[in-house]
Amino acid sequence: MMKTKTLLTTALLMTGLAHAGGGSSVPSGNTIAAIVANDPNFSTLLTAVQAAGLTSTLNSAGPYTVFAPTNAAFAKIPAAQLNAVLNNREQLRALLLNHVVPGRVTAAQVQNLSSVTTAGGGTLNVMVNGGQVMIGDATVTRPNISASNGIIHVIDTVLMP
Repeated sequence: MMKTKTLLTTALLMTGLAHAGGGSSVPSGNTIAAIVANDPNFSTLLTAVQAAGLTSTLNSAGPYTVFAPTNAAFAKIPAAQLNAVLNNREQLRALLLNHVVPGRVTAAQVQNLSSVTTAGGGTLNVMVNGGQVMIGDATVTRPNISASNGIIHVIDTVLMP
C-alpha cells in the first residue's frame, strides 16, 4: 500500500511538472492559481486543478475563498480512491469545487459562521474550538493568504463532497 502511495505521489508530482513545462502553463502574478502553482506544498492540488480544467477559473477575477489542501492532506486519501477521482474529471471537479466558496471570506469572518456554501453547491460546517477553525473535517493550518482574486486558507484534510 505504501509503495502504491509513493508511486502515485511521484506520478502526480511528475504530471504537475509536465504541466508546468516551459512555464507557459504556470500562472504568474498573485492570483489563487499562481500562489498554488508556485508553492511546492500544493503540487498535488495543482495537478488536480489542471486535470479538472479549473486553472483559468482560479486565475480569473473572482473573488474566491479557497480551502486549499496540502500534499499531506491528499496523502491521507487511500491511493485507489485518489486515483479513481483523479481519473474522473466530473468527480474531480466536484471535489475541487467543494473547496471553493464564492466571495472573499477572511479567517475572522469564517469564525463567525456556522456553515459556508461551496461553489459546487454543497455546505461545509464551520466550527471554532479554542481558536482552532474547522471546515468540515479539516483544520485550517494557515489562514488568510491574500491573493489578487481572493483568499486562501490552508487545510490539513481534503473535503470530500
